[in-house]
Amino acid sequence: MVLQFFRNPKRVTQINDSLIISPVDGKVVAIEKVYEKEYFKSDKVQVSIFMSPINVHVTRYAISGVIKFSKYHPGKYLVAWHSKSSELNERTTVVVENKTFGEILYRQIAGGVARRIVNYAKIGETVIQGNDAGFIKFGSRVDLFLPLNSKIKVEIDQAVKGGVDEIAEK
Repeated sequence: MVLQFFRNPKRVTQINDSLIISPVDGKVVAIEKVYEKEYFKSDKVQVSIFMSPINVHVTRYAISGVIKFSKYHPGKYLVAWHSKSSELNERTTVVVENKTFGEILYRQIAGGVARRIVNYAKIGETVIQGNDAGFIKFGSRVDLFLPLNSKIKVEIDQAVKGGVDEIAEK
């Protein structure tokens, strides 16, 4: 059972700067306009993906670009679907700047079971869509914060596969 948590299946990503792909395997649990207060300090579209214990827990880059911001936050371990887990739980926040989308932010969030986040992002590094961005041991949630004019291509309760399924387009 433990080995299942640490698997990293190879995925073929069709790199496209006009698309945001899912960074993780899981289920879309939120799509909403929110005020992102840590980095942007403005309204964004938040897409949240919950990972169950049976999902792959690798985080992949949702878009190619340059890492502009990367920060670890210690915190609580509320259940991942709790509305405040994005702000209160242990988490990492990463911003990738892309020539088509501009800056997008993703947040890896630890949950009640997941208590360890691994983040590979280094400020100034150029990253490629679909490549490994980190790992949330034993799952939890990833939030994406996208420009308001993004065309969202997923629905609530939709299952998504990291590095493969489209989340939004420009």
